[in-house]
Amino acid sequence: MDPDTMRCLDHAAEAVLDKKGFEIVGLDVAGVTSLADAFLICSGASERQVGTIADAIVRRLKTIGRRPLHVEGEQRAEWILIDYGDLVVHVFTEERRAFYALEKLWADAGRLELPAAGGEAGTEG
Repeated sequence: MDPDTMRCLDHAAEAVLDKKGFEIVGLDVAGVTSLADAFLICSGASERQVGTIADAIVRRLKTIGRRPLHVEGEQRAEWILIDYGDLVVHVFTEERRAFYALEKLWADAGRLELPAAGGEAGTEG
């Protein structure tokens, strides 16, 4: 994994934690898709919190010179997708995350250690 992608992934995870997001999972998808090198998947307890988490991620990554190529889902805030090219961030409400089950869809992807999330590859709730 490219060090810059890992740095962005860790900064995004820090932003999630700062806004009390949970179930943070990093996936190495480089070997299974050409869409991105990594996914960060996390949850918020409400649509408002999902929007707050997404905003915090965008602000945090701007501080290191990264701007999203595309952001989708801000209106309903049940699933906000933030595309940085090499990194795609998915911020879900718990209900939408369970419905779409991205971790199962991308089961062939390896889990990534996220130092910002306490050195774990993610927490399952």
